[in-house]
Order: sequence, then C-alpha cells, then structure tokens
Amino acid sequence: MTTASPGLLDKERIIAGPGFNRWLVPPAALAIHLCIGMAYGFSVFWLPLSKALGIKEAIKCGPEVGFLGQLFTTTCDWQISTLGWMYTLFFVLLGSSAATWGGWLERAGPRKAGVVSALCWCGGMLFSALGVYLHQFWMMIVGSGIIGGIGLGLGYISPVSTLIKWFPDRRGMATGMAIMGFGGGAMIGSPLAADLMKHFATPTDVGVMQTFVVMALVYFVFMMAGAFGYRVPETGWKPAGWTPPPAQANAMITQKHVHVSKVWGIPQFWLIWMVLCMNVSAGIGVIGMASPMLQEVFGGALIGIPAKFGELDKDQLKAIATVAAGFTALLSLFNIGGRFFWASLSDKLGRKLTYVVFFVLGGVMYFSVPGSAAAGSIVLFVSAFCVILSMYGGGFATVPAYLADIFGTQMVGAIHGRLLTAWATAGVLGPVVVNYMREYQLGLGIPREQVYNQTMYILVGMLVVGLVCNLLVKPLDPKWFMTDAELAEEKRLAHEKAAASEVVRSGDATGSDRVSPTVVALAWAAVGIPLAWGVYRTLQSVAKFFA
Repeated sequence: MTTASPGLLDKERIIAGPGFNRWLVPPAALAIHLCIGMAYGFSVFWLPLSKALGIKEAIKCGPEVGFLGQLFTTTCDWQISTLGWMYTLFFVLLGSSAATWGGWLERAGPRKAGVVSALCWCGGMLFSALGVYLHQFWMMIVGSGIIGGIGLGLGYISPVSTLIKWFPDRRGMATGMAIMGFGGGAMIGSPLAADLMKHFATPTDVGVMQTFVVMALVYFVFMMAGAFGYRVPETGWKPAGWTPPPAQANAMITQKHVHVSKVWGIPQFWLIWMVLCMNVSAGIGVIGMASPMLQEVFGGALIGIPAKFGELDKDQLKAIATVAAGFTALLSLFNIGGRFFWASLSDKLGRKLTYVVFFVLGGVMYFSVPGSAAAGSIVLFVSAFCVILSMYGGGFATVPAYLADIFGTQMVGAIHGRLLTAWATAGVLGPVVVNYMREYQLGLGIPREQVYNQTMYILVGMLVVGLVCNLLVKPLDPKWFMTDAELAEEKRLAHEKAAASEVVRSGDATGSDRVSPTVVALAWAAVGIPLAWGVYRTLQSVAKFFA
C-alpha cells in the first residue's frame, strides 16, 4: 500500500534528513522577524498620513467628526492620535492571535504558519494601501491592524519551538537570534519607508500608498523564503557530541512536557506572565517617551545653551529634536543588541538569575535617573536608559527559553503564544502610566524637567513586583506533566517522526539533507546585509546625538 506524499506545507515534508545544518534555521527565522518587526517602525507613516489630503498642511476635521467619523471620512485628514490606534492594535492582536493559534502552529508546523503569516502581514499592507488610496481609515485598521496583527502573532512565534528543538544546548542564544530580528525590523523598515516615500512623493501625493505596495511585495518574498527555509529535527535529535545534562543537575530545567491546555491553571505560568508584563511595561512606557523626556529634562543643554525647554525658540527646539532622534536611535541599537546578549548569557547564568539581574539592575537604573537629571549629567542619564533598553529587549528574547526550561519543549511555541498576552497588556499599561503621570505632574505645575521623577519611582515599583514573582518561580509539580501515553498522542497529532525516512517525500525520503557551507553563508548574507544597512542608517542618526 502506498502512502500519499505530504503536501508542500505539511509538517512531515520539512523533517530534516541526515546531515542537515541547523545553522540554516536561524536566518529563516530572521527573514520573517525582520519583516514583521516593521510594526515597531509604523510611526514613520503617521506624519505623512496626517497630511494625505492636504499634502503640505493637514485639512483638519471639524469638531463634529469624532473617531468613528474619521474611519469613513474622505474630506479631511486623519489625526496622528487616531492613526496611533493601529500601533495599539498591532500588539493587542499579536498577543491574542499568538495565544489563539499557538496550539495549531505546533501541529501544523512552522512552514505553514510562516506562509499564513506572510499572507496576512503583506496582504494586510496591500489592503491598507487601498485604504490610503480611497482615504478610508477603516480599511487600514482592518488591513494592517487586524489582518496584519494576526500575521504578526503567527510570524513572531513560528520559529520559537523549532529553534529550541534545534539548539537544545543553547536555547537562549537560538531564540535571541530570531527575536533580535523583530527588534531590528524597524531599523531596516523605517529608513527604507522614509526613502521610498521621498521617492514616490509628488505635489499631489505623499507617497505612502506606493510605499506600502513596494514594502508588502519585498516583505512577501523574504517571508516566503523564510517560511520555506524552516526545517524541523527528527524526534529525539541531538547535536553531535552533546549529551543532555542529567535531570537532577538542574531542577529548573525539566525533561518532561506540559500540554498547552493546562497552562492557564498553573501558578508558575502566571508568575512568568507577571515577570514579562512588568519588565515590558516599564520598558515600553519609556520607549514611547524617550525623545520628549530627553528634550524636556535637559532643554538647551543638549546644544550647549544654558536655557530650559520652555525658553527655547523654534530653531533651537528643532535642533534639540534632532539630538533626541539620535538618542532614540541609540536606544534601538541597545534594544536589539540586548536581545542577543542577554538571551545568550542566560544559557550560562540560568533564566531565573538573568531575570533577577534585569529587575535589580533595572531598578537601580530607573532610580538613578532623577538624580542624574538633577545633576545635569547627560552621560549618566543616557547610559541608564541604554542599559534599561538592553534588558527590555533581553526580557523578550530570554522568556521562550525560560518557558522551555519550566514547561518542556513539546508545546513551548503554543505556551509562548499564550504568554504574549502579557505583552498585549503591557503595551497598554506602560504607556498609560507614563503618559498619565506626565500630564498629572504638569497639571500640578511641576517644572517640565522634573515631571518624570515620580514616574521613574513607579516603574521601580513595577520591577520590584516582577522580581518577587520571578523569585517565586519553582519547578512544576509532576501532576502537570503529560503522561507517556499523552505525550505519544501529542507527537502523533504533531506529525512527529523518529526519522525523515519514515516520511514518503517526493524522491528524497532517504536522501541526505547535507548542504554546502556556501548555501549557509548565502542564507546568512540574505538577512545580514539588510540588517547591517539598518544598523548603518541608525548609526548615522546616533552620530547627530554625539555631535
């Protein structure tokens, strides 16, 4: 009896045969993450879109046109605050879609999830482009905000489980590489979008629609290449020469596996949920306010003028805004570098201790900010935020490995998907706390250079909560783990095979999957060159800060 050959996107199709080079999988993950990471850089479109009709000056809507009116109006321009809802939707949908479809992803495999992610993210951008052309904001909300947000969630978690299985010896480093790409997406996408808008802009068009179309098509090519680059290891595969540490050597790393359907009821899941939520809330609240914070705290000192922010004229304000843009670019470099650095370091320190460092060192940094601001020390102020942002990124990159240690690797992608609801929560909580406290302090008549002091102490409090939750994380009670029979059934549903030769593939069932080092080098160059270009463009902005 012959067995039907699996389809091009089926998980059985992508089980790697003998000799496959695991270093081909991280660039596949990076190809997807560098594209969807543009979600961080979408604010580059807000200013041009707020003048989409007026071109030089925005055609303001009357007081009778509220938020709902702006969804459908074709006679006046959208407000930047209205456009910002797309950014909020990205991260709410990222968390909720990752939680909803994480279990499906584990069974369908990373290739199918990657293809769906590409269709949603790039298709959403094309639908948004039509929304820009017709001046219908509801189409942009549906296109990029909702459909694109679903693509974000699936793309974000698509490589997690696979990378952890390919790199059991370096879990933190493996997930750090991919999630570094999500942080780097805006570093490439923002300057690319700015250049494209400049190229397509005419006296009657701001060039956003054409930019969306070009970026969607480019991203689609990269994301599909990434999706088809994914391969999964045979069941029980281990790197040559590596033996798993004995179970009792580290009680925080389990050899067993938890089913995703049980995690909502496990105390350790909620403790790690709070750990991520507090770490991200503190960092994300600062990211959004980094530029105005630097300008308001140091004012004219940024350009060598002894004057406060409120005393500066228009040209001086423009000059310090340029310096602040360089500061924001510097923070993005630390955000990305921290993802790889801290996640890799967690392989040596252990995940729990790494988060202790985040919360203790982060708390000290936040606590030092009012003092360095009062002393007028720009160097100490900036250094504190660089360290803070490195640990913000590091928190994202380390958490998948933390989950694999505590809950096992079988369904870690799905469990990570559920944990990302903490990110969706933090995306609302952090900015609300920072922005509300700023407005409240200004309302009390506190000078601009001091309005952030209280906020920093509140963020220290968040980190203390995160530290306590992290210290309470203990190994799981054995009752939560799947039995051998349950695990065998889950592996059957996930189409796992002990060897690639168990699968009838089109002519290559028993062949070697060995690839030449040249192919590996080309795969890394395909993602490394755009990333290097993004870093170069970012360093150009950073130079303005140091100038």
